Amino acid sequence: MFVDIAKIYIKSGDGGDGCVSFRREKYVPRGGPDGGDGGQGGDIVFEANPAMRTLLDFRYRRKYEASRGDDGDSGKRTGRSAPPLVIEVPPGTVVRRSDTGEVVADLSTPGERITVLRGGRGGRGNARFTTSTRQKPAFSQPGQRTQCYEVTLELITLADVGLVGYPNAGKSTLLAAATAARPKVGDYPFTTLSPNLGAARFDEYSFVIADIPGLIENAHQGAGLGHDFLRHISRTRMLIHVVDAAGVEGRDPVEDYESIRRELSLFNPALLSLPEIVAANKTDIPGSQENVARLREHVGESARVLPISAATREGVSALMRETVRVLRTLPEPEPLPVETELASLIADRFEVRRVEDGYLVTGTLVDRMLEAANLDNPDSFRQFQRQLRERGIIDALREKGAGEGDTVIMGELQFEFEE
Repeated sequence: MFVDIAKIYIKSGDGGDGCVSFRREKYVPRGGPDGGDGGQGGDIVFEANPAMRTLLDFRYRRKYEASRGDDGDSGKRTGRSAPPLVIEVPPGTVVRRSDTGEVVADLSTPGERITVLRGGRGGRGNARFTTSTRQKPAFSQPGQRTQCYEVTLELITLADVGLVGYPNAGKSTLLAAATAARPKVGDYPFTTLSPNLGAARFDEYSFVIADIPGLIENAHQGAGLGHDFLRHISRTRMLIHVVDAAGVEGRDPVEDYESIRRELSLFNPALLSLPEIVAANKTDIPGSQENVARLREHVGESARVLPISAATREGVSALMRETVRVLRTLPEPEPLPVETELASLIADRFEVRRVEDGYLVTGTLVDRMLEAANLDNPDSFRQFQRQLRERGIIDALREKGAGEGDTVIMGELQFEFEE
């Protein structure tokens, strides 16, 4: 089964907790704090595995969570950091945020590895909180807790040339004639139910051709198979538009050509700017030459129209020669730009806004501070107060208009603002 869309949940590992410990040895009755830091949580890494061709595996496993870092230990021993969780995907896979559709990663190169989520930081042990005025801190810091995100994996075929055209125009037959691929060929619509790839070599130049399932009118809206597979054209460097020049099913080749061009434009106008060769197929059938002439007159100088017969292989070499000539002039496709970095979403941020009951402070920084604080412990509470000033939260409250005695809300904690 060919699967080119999948949704999964990913979560990097939580950081290990810091340790609260005091040195206790014979003849050392008042040993100082020696609690170690927690280890780093495991990252989430995507890797493009060239042995994979589909996203089928992700239909059976939906959640991927990296391991948690180990807790710190006495003797100032740092907990072990967790290894990254490597998720293998086919080359050409685009990772997007499911909620916004923004691109997180584009694994367009076989063997490429991209870290999309960083593991949580390990919490600091109590030995790290020792100061000249605080000799015996009885608190530590929990490890950073990470979030779970839903991402959409979208496989976009990696090919130099995309074959487009109506069903039964002869694309699969042409792919078989030009490459070593052996796609399913039939005389009924939608014989091709998934993109077929074939490696071609001509004049010492190697390239990949993708047979895109047949498009019909309103394909961009989901008619036929177009909606599911139009995306596979977006990476190709050029198009070969296969047209049934004989019109064996009673359709007009010129109308077919314009209909497919219209669907490409409605899906993504940039596709019309790709270099194009029109392969007028089935020229071994009587009456096709007139339609080839009509196509040439209609297309004009915008593209070359080459007559071929994929069934008899007549004209296929000339088509491949012209394809290689065009490909040699084209740059390699660039990967999609990253629009958001999930790894940065666990960065320490906060927001202050006025609410009816006072001032609400939210954000990842607030969550982290509240997790790390033991408000029942005087030392930890004083550390929390210092962080409010050091991290700029007090200044931000003043800028929003907070004054003496106003209520400040952070999570479940409420307190009065004091200058």
